[in-house]
Amino acid sequence: RPRTSFDELAEHRLLERRALLERQAHRRPAPGAEPAAGWVHGDFHPLNVLYRGTEPTAIVDWDRLGVQPRAEEAVRAAAIFFVRPCGTLDLAKVAAYAGAYRSACGADADELAAAVHRVWWERLNDFWMLTWRYQLGDRRTDPQFPAAAALAVWWTREYHAVQDAFTR
Repeated sequence: RPRTSFDELAEHRLLERRALLERQAHRRPAPGAEPAAGWVHGDFHPLNVLYRGTEPTAIVDWDRLGVQPRAEEAVRAAAIFFVRPCGTLDLAKVAAYAGAYRSACGADADELAAAVHRVWWERLNDFWMLTWRYQLGDRRTDPQFPAAAALAVWWTREYHAVQDAFTR
């Protein structure tokens, strides 16, 4: 089929990501270095929170409930809740969210720092949206792809600022 602007962006981001992975390979998290585990939702994001007005009233879609590194879910959620359309994070909101998370669950800065590192690495290697589009023929995530793909690049460049937002 004819190439689209989405195809062009996907190719650009894949080539960019390959170069990033080559340059960052030495920062791959060590196996077995996962932070503390606990029961987590497994797919916590804005579409799984129901509101009445501005107040959250329910969290739905619990099919991924399981015991996993707890702080990683908090980092993943923040990367979804606070990503801007241009592919950057609103670090002021991330810092407020992370502070409330640490206070509520007792996670310390080291646990959050490890989770930030592991989720960053996960994002560098994550191509699920392209799998949905090109292998499954499902284009529902296409609108999310530009910001999500840009986020991995920005996060690499702003790695220390992101760490700081989660741990201060």
